[in-house]
Amino acid sequence: MRIVVVGDVMLDVDLSGEATRLSPDAPVPVVDISGVKRRAGGAGLVARMLAEDGWPVTLVTVMGDDDAGRQLEAHLAGVRLVSGPSGHPSPVKTRVRAGSHPVVRFDEGCGKAPVPDASPAMLRAVEQAGVIIVADYGRGLAANPQLRDLLAGLAGRVPIIWDPHPSGPDPVPGVAVVTPNAAEAGKAAQAYAGFQDAGPQDPAVQDAGSQDPAVQDPAVQAGRILLEQWQSRAVLVTKGEQGAVLLRKGSGSPQTVPAPRVEAGDPCGAGDRLAASLAVHLLAGRDLGEAAGLAVRDAADFLASGGVSALPDHASSTSAARDARNQAAPRTQGGSRRRTREPLLLARTVREAGGTVVATGGCFDLLHAGHVRSLAAARELGDCLIVCLNSDESVRRLKGPDRPIIGQQDRAELLLAMECVDAVMIFDDDTPVAALDRLRPDIWVKGGDYKGARLPEAELVEQWGGRCLTVPYHPARSTTGLADALAKVG
Repeated sequence: MRIVVVGDVMLDVDLSGEATRLSPDAPVPVVDISGVKRRAGGAGLVARMLAEDGWPVTLVTVMGDDDAGRQLEAHLAGVRLVSGPSGHPSPVKTRVRAGSHPVVRFDEGCGKAPVPDASPAMLRAVEQAGVIIVADYGRGLAANPQLRDLLAGLAGRVPIIWDPHPSGPDPVPGVAVVTPNAAEAGKAAQAYAGFQDAGPQDPAVQDAGSQDPAVQDPAVQAGRILLEQWQSRAVLVTKGEQGAVLLRKGSGSPQTVPAPRVEAGDPCGAGDRLAASLAVHLLAGRDLGEAAGLAVRDAADFLASGGVSALPDHASSTSAARDARNQAAPRTQGGSRRRTREPLLLARTVREAGGTVVATGGCFDLLHAGHVRSLAAARELGDCLIVCLNSDESVRRLKGPDRPIIGQQDRAELLLAMECVDAVMIFDDDTPVAALDRLRPDIWVKGGDYKGARLPEAELVEQWGGRCLTVPYHPARSTTGLADALAKVG
């Protein structure tokens, strides 16, 4: 199932250095440039993020016939590119950063552009999508009539995420979700209905008699206007460090989506990361509410790890482009290349290829040799191994308030570092039954301490033709014993 990104591309240039003095000519900082990075921006950044995560992605766009356009092609290595001529210069945005803080941005070729044509190859590529991201950067492609007609026809059958732009057209009706930020949502809503950012006591923005702070949120009020005007199935209004609010057609109550607290100097690229993550989670079959929560967290993690300034700088040489394509391609059976680590999509991909999906579960708090041996044995039973991992709350309920010793994200990271583990699925329940029902593995594996007893999940797994097996158990090695030993030595 291929992700198709439709939208405008531009060349992003980052000039980074240190500012330790002011210019003698004017009270402005002097930045001593120590590094230059170039990358594909706009829809190209969204596609690049997905490719580097190992997803099969196609970018449908238009390109300028100039030096910046040729640089863009080189920086899109690893992405299947289906493009037509833009008929105008490639836009270039140059950002100057002092440390991690932006100082100024220069735009070239970013004036209003005519609506470009959409070639038959571009339209065919969109038709082949499993999920579509429209990354509109106001350069005209999202306004192409043929493309809009095609997207409107696909909206009922294919999830479409529309990331709008203040200078771009309205989304086509029926898309799965539109993702404006709070400022964009407020401006668009005001244009439709004279909407004003009002305080919580202003009756013009309150539901009659409502005292719910979420309902009184200006972002919610704007989102409701846009949901009606755009005729989308949902609107997700992002609010930076405050997270987001999700409004769905036919649902009166907005869903608040919290964001993890992060320290980030430059929010550039967070919206692109959010759109990319939404596509991945919707393609995996997740509900929009769950997908939105995960996407907001992914965007926060992206900023916490350095944002766009931490993205790799792709060389334009032929060998570097080939390496990037290999890096983005799914891993072969020999294990030399990556493939998706999203558990539901991985399971679907392996099954469609005729492979065997193996799953196992547990807390995996303090990994030890017994875990490693059991997981390696489980992986030998099929073509991928997915670990169903108890969340922190689940572990606390099962093992007491002092557990887990290691948090769920670190436990997942340690498991994924093992060559035998292909994906991790974190679940909040006391048993993995609900996770298994969504994953539907061909083989469910438990340690040999269950030998001679029917596994509690056996009846469920057999409903879809799966089997339950045991692998060798190593009784001298356990998390409890390891924790006790650590406690003795402090």
